[in-house]
Amino acid sequence: MKFRKLALQGGQPALQAACPPWPPCFPGISAAVNQALADDTWGHYHPPAIGELVQRMRDWLGVEHVWPCSSGTIAVELALRGCGVRAADEVILAGYDFPGNFRAIEALGARPVLVDVVAGGWTIDASRITDAISSQTSALLVSHLHGELLDMPVIAAQCREANIALVEDACQVPGATVGGRQAGTHGDAGVFSFGGSKLLTAGRGGAVVTDRDDVLQRIRIAADRGNDAYPLSALQAAALVPQFDHLDELNRHRWSNARRISESLRESTVFRALRIGECATDSNAHSFPVFYKFPLLLAESIDRQAVVTALQAEGMAADAGFRGFALRAPRRCRVAGSLEQSRIAANRTVLVHHPLLLGDDTLISEAINALEKVSQWAERPVT
Repeated sequence: MKFRKLALQGGQPALQAACPPWPPCFPGISAAVNQALADDTWGHYHPPAIGELVQRMRDWLGVEHVWPCSSGTIAVELALRGCGVRAADEVILAGYDFPGNFRAIEALGARPVLVDVVAGGWTIDASRITDAISSQTSALLVSHLHGELLDMPVIAAQCREANIALVEDACQVPGATVGGRQAGTHGDAGVFSFGGSKLLTAGRGGAVVTDRDDVLQRIRIAADRGNDAYPLSALQAAALVPQFDHLDELNRHRWSNARRISESLRESTVFRALRIGECATDSNAHSFPVFYKFPLLLAESIDRQAVVTALQAEGMAADAGFRGFALRAPRRCRVAGSLEQSRIAANRTVLVHHPLLLGDDTLISEAINALEKVSQWAERPVT
């Protein structure tokens, strides 16, 4: 086999076409922001743009209440407070997850309880949840990660049976559907992020959604410091509203390219890509995955940092996955069973950032070429 020289070794980078820009440059965003500037509502405490965002999310998700806030991280904390989590309570989450979720539990004085993720994946293993519940458990916090969707009907039924609250983190997957419902709407509260790299972006920001009046009331109380302590601004809200018109189209484009990359790696001995089903193209399908980060799981013997560095040199926006929580000290959390799969996810995940998935056929072909080059190089024996 002829090995192609890596960019790191002086070869030509595989990616020559430019990734589409992110955040997006839709004309509607500029028009909405300019309107808020022109009518002087941009500096109001309760601007109409916030009301427009709230109504748009209510209609989109089919929920009763939307609470915009300053970040997805704060949204997780407010959701837990809204669900009644208190100091000394336990909150279950996956051993591999966004680090802010662990810290949000600690911010309440509650204790994280770690449950392993599914084998070869990135989301909590639903079959292990029930055994992790104790008399101190008050909530379960679950995240859809890297395009891998949780079985929310099953998880919601487990929480109802155990009489614990369910917070669904949909920060990475706005527009995904699970069991025919929008991600973020299956629990007592759902959480969204509008960070600068997110699929709906305002630079910063987030939101909690819920159908429960009592959850909303607790959120109001937690956020009240004489005024709203964690606000989303008028300009952020104005920038967000037009993006909902494009979300489904962009998500379908990302899905199509993610599937193409996944198929190209079917025989790879270096990368294992998330498998993506055919049915997701059907608008009536029960579930549809969304990609903020496209995940690759490396073979055990592969040097992840070397692979990430090589991919970056080829022009791909790629990074290591989350560090996970398997190494957290026992004084900070309780571990329910083995965290073997969480360790694998933490040590062997590589994430490709979503703007690449918005590219045209040429860019995706170049990305596949980059993955093939790096794969050939990574599996060569060291001499």
